[in-house]
Amino acid sequence: MNFSRQALLGIGMIIGGSVMLYAMVQQIGESNNQQPTSAMIDKPTTEQASQQPLTTDIETEKRILAQKQKERAARVAEQEKRAQQFLTEQEAAEAEALAKARAESQQYMSNTAATGDDSDSTAAAENVIETPTAQPRTDSESSASTNEAANQKATAQQQEAKRQAAIKQQEAAKKLADSKKEAEAKRQAEAKRQADAKKQADAQTMAEKKKAAAEQAAEAAKKEPPKSPTDYEVKRGDGLIKLARQYNVPVEVLAQANDMSPSTALQLGQTLTIPSRKQVQRLEREAAAAEKAREEKRQKEEALAKKSADAKREAQQKLSEARQEVKETDAKGSFGVQVALANDQAKADELAKKFQSAGYQVKTSTTSRGVRVIVGPERGKVAALALKDKINSDPKVNTTSAWVLYWR
Repeated sequence: MNFSRQALLGIGMIIGGSVMLYAMVQQIGESNNQQPTSAMIDKPTTEQASQQPLTTDIETEKRILAQKQKERAARVAEQEKRAQQFLTEQEAAEAEALAKARAESQQYMSNTAATGDDSDSTAAAENVIETPTAQPRTDSESSASTNEAANQKATAQQQEAKRQAAIKQQEAAKKLADSKKEAEAKRQAEAKRQADAKKQADAQTMAEKKKAAAEQAAEAAKKEPPKSPTDYEVKRGDGLIKLARQYNVPVEVLAQANDMSPSTALQLGQTLTIPSRKQVQRLEREAAAAEKAREEKRQKEEALAKKSADAKREAQQKLSEARQEVKETDAKGSFGVQVALANDQAKADELAKKFQSAGYQVKTSTTSRGVRVIVGPERGKVAALALKDKINSDPKVNTTSAWVLYWR
């Protein structure tokens, strides 16, 4: 009975040890064939991936297990080395982002100091980003999943630092824009205030000018010409315009009352007559009537000049037509137009020069009754008659006694 129990116990221990040994060998084989899942673990070499021969030798298995542990320790050390390198690069990127944020913050504080905004400078100084510190993990026994979580956390911290730096930069830019906007608003308000002040000053100046003009007009209205003519002795600095304003008399009336031109210079000690109110009115009426008469005379002269010009033009046209008619009919004989009969040759020469200056061909001929002044000759009597009409209507020669005579 005791022998059977011991036999059964020994058989069970042998079977259990065999099962455990087989399970360990099977696990070692599967670990050799399994690929690494972590991104930071290097791929096994061809020699590592090759299948190791199965053995039941316990010493051989121990040696194999020791080699696998060394290889795993090497892989873990490599992973830690790469994790440390990644953390170093992360710290460098964070330091670069921090330097950039500090430079932008310093630029903003400089701009704010230039505009004199102390409150914004203080706020910008308070918003300086503090340097984040990263504590690398030194646990040599961290697994691949732990390293990956550390890498993800470091990446998230870097992104958060960049996001915070961008937010700080946006806030600084917004504060700078608000500062510029406020300065522009102050400048516009100051410009508007100056424009209003200038407008008010101009309005006040204009009001003062109007008031002065009204006072001058009222003062001039109070002045009236004297009721009776008075004598005035010219003093230094006096003139017709000054005296006319002083006695409220038109300059033309004052000059007419003293038989002089409005532009005549006065002499010191000269006596002038200041016309009375009735004289001023009478002289103004006479001046108006004289001006009207001069205007009517001018109009009449213009009408006569126009009429004379028309007559001269018509006479010249008739003369041209008569000359053409004579040329076509080939009239015989030459005729002249006698315009004057002078007493002597000197008088005849003087008249001849007058007609020559008006554009006529003139000759003189001595007769028993005097010296004839003849314009021409013209071929044919028709042309001579037309020339006579032209001479009689020409205002330059001012004659109406021209008549035609036979030349030869």
